[in-house]
Amino acid sequence: MPDNQALYEELYRIRRFEETVLERFSSGVFYGTTHTYIGQEANAVGVLAHLNEDDIVFSNHRCHGHFLAYGGDMRGLFAELMGKPTGIVGGRGGSQHIHWKDFYSNGILGSTVPAATGMALGEKLKGTDAIAIVFMSDGTLGEGVVYESLNMASLWNAPILYVVENNEIAQTTPIELGVAGSIAGRFEAFDIPSKELDTSDVVEILPVAGGLIEEMRQQSQPRALILDTCRFGPHSKGDDTRDEALVAQMRAERDPLNIHAPRLSAEERQSVESEIDSAVDRAFETALADPEAEATLP
Repeated sequence: MPDNQALYEELYRIRRFEETVLERFSSGVFYGTTHTYIGQEANAVGVLAHLNEDDIVFSNHRCHGHFLAYGGDMRGLFAELMGKPTGIVGGRGGSQHIHWKDFYSNGILGSTVPAATGMALGEKLKGTDAIAIVFMSDGTLGEGVVYESLNMASLWNAPILYVVENNEIAQTTPIELGVAGSIAGRFEAFDIPSKELDTSDVVEILPVAGGLIEEMRQQSQPRALILDTCRFGPHSKGDDTRDEALVAQMRAERDPLNIHAPRLSAEERQSVESEIDSAVDRAFETALADPEAEATLP
């Protein structure tokens, strides 16, 4: 398992990448839209630290943090957002639609859940030890295909971990207006064991995620992890209807980096931040200098 410094490196890498995206978006270097992961970094780092080489990860529209925690390349992701041929999928997918190794993302809400469930079942039928992990959100719970997937996963014992990142707001709709009942109750209805954590501390998420994943590997059954989390940034680039005081309070009380930083010495923290700041800048500048895609006629 990663030590405290390695955990901080992963948290800080995601944070600086996403901050760079927001800082640079208005300059016109990126295409399309983007949905940053600022505030939720501990979820991806705490869950994906337990991956084996052949495990499958499905993400969603807010995928950058998951991709980087999976081991993805910053330069390739920057280039993808810029529409460059050097991007992860040749500049064709943009911010939301990524495929690299066994990592997949899609911007269509809920669409990854049946795909991930089917791939988990496929690995079981092939006799491999691979599992699937799919990151969802509270907003995804309004999609009917999610419940069809949970039903089949439970009936057929698909080795999949459903990770619900509950930031309590779906674009601009607060959870109390969009989700009736409890999130855990949805998994209970399909006899899928779940754990729920209300934390931004990667050290708290790490062992709980690890325990669920170990159960899945041993028993080849689905599990769910509900992470009550905080999104500090807007839904995409500027559509945040929340009270600024609420966001400021979340930043003060629930920032994963500030929670974890005291576990490092001041010197260790400064060294990590300096190294990653330089790496993010290099990745951005390299991607920016990459050649543009050539226009083609039909």
